[in-house]
This record gives sequence, structure tokens and C-alpha cells, in this order.
Amino acid sequence: MDWRDVCVASYAVDPDVVAATLPEDVTVDTHGGDAYLSVVPFVMGDVRPYGFPRFVGPTFGELNLRTYVTGDAGPGIYFYNLDATDRLGVAIARATYRLPYYDASQRIVRRGETVEFESERTHAGVPPCEFDADYTPRGDPEPAEPGSLTEFLLERYRFYVEGRDTLLRGEIEHDPWRVQEATYDVRENDLFAVNGFDDPAGDPHVVYSPGVEVAAHAPKRV
Repeated sequence: MDWRDVCVASYAVDPDVVAATLPEDVTVDTHGGDAYLSVVPFVMGDVRPYGFPRFVGPTFGELNLRTYVTGDAGPGIYFYNLDATDRLGVAIARATYRLPYYDASQRIVRRGETVEFESERTHAGVPPCEFDADYTPRGDPEPAEPGSLTEFLLERYRFYVEGRDTLLRGEIEHDPWRVQEATYDVRENDLFAVNGFDDPAGDPHVVYSPGVEVAAHAPKRV
């Protein structure tokens, strides 16, 4: 698959706030003493089984809230929700692995360098979740500086998520991120509230990437 037009807006929070939401097999990962919650809108492009041509794969929007943890295999990402417009993919992910995917209606429009991203959760039987923001990159894409907050947030090659009665871990492969600074204008964001968080104080750390090509392996039990 491709991850395209990726915005990562990350808010510093008290590690104890995040720790209270995590399963026992992972612990909070911090940078400079802070935990982070990241809002990530982007486009999933040409999603397909390994070895299949691009044209068979759907392209759709995704919006997630994530944090940063360490587990049995090392540092990774922990997902609270993944809202997406691919109904079949959402159904398969939920039924097979109990991943926190939710059906959503989304509008994603590029106007010049600005990406307009709107999302409204349509999944039956769960709390509604709306999101409406614009993001605009500045400058040229460059690798994250070693030791920087940006490297801490992006250069992670596994994820953890609660599955059916167990914690799941998935491995991913891609080239290092190339990122740009970005402006981020939020008009509505329910992601924190629907996941049990207060809205974080302070401005987010925001970066944009035109994207990476990704190979993702099926999650396995930890």
C-alpha cells in the first residue's frame, strides 16, 4: 500500500494519562518526559495483497488516534481507533482481528498544497466522531533529524493493538520518512473525547509527509 498526504499532529500529555488506557503488555514510551497522542489523517493508496498489481487495490481515507509504546519486540505505535471509508476492509479487520476500525464518510480535497480532510463516523452502535481540518506543508521533504521528536514519532516499524482477548503486534516495512513542517487548522476534532481523553493543552507538533510505500504483515498474538 501507499500512505499518502500524511499529517501527524502530536500533543504532549502526562504519561500517567496514557498509561491508564494501555493493556498490561505494553508501557508508555516518552520523549523528554512527555507521552504523546497523535491525530493522523491520510490516504491509504492501492491497498492489495503482496504480489498483486496496484490497479486491483482500493484507495480510501483513514483517520486515527495513536500513542507511542514499548512492548515485547521494542518501540511501536498503539492505536485507539482507525476510521476509514473502505467498508469491506473495515469489516474484515474487525471480524478477523477485532481491530478498532470504524466505518466513516470522508471528504478529502487538495487545493494547491493544502489538504482539506473531513471525516464523519457512520459505524452503527458506537459513539459518533467528527473531524474537520486543513493541513499545508512548508519547505522541502527531508529525513527526520536523529534524536528529534519527529524521529521519535514517525520512525516506528510495528504497531500494537488490542485484539480478540489478547494484544496483537504487527510489523511494517518502508523507507525512512521524509517530512516537512506544516500548518494545521482544526475546526472540529472529536477523537480525544470518544477515546476518553480531555482535549490536550498546548499546540501540537505538526509534520507532513507526501508519503511512503508500505508492506504490512498480518498482526500476531503477543
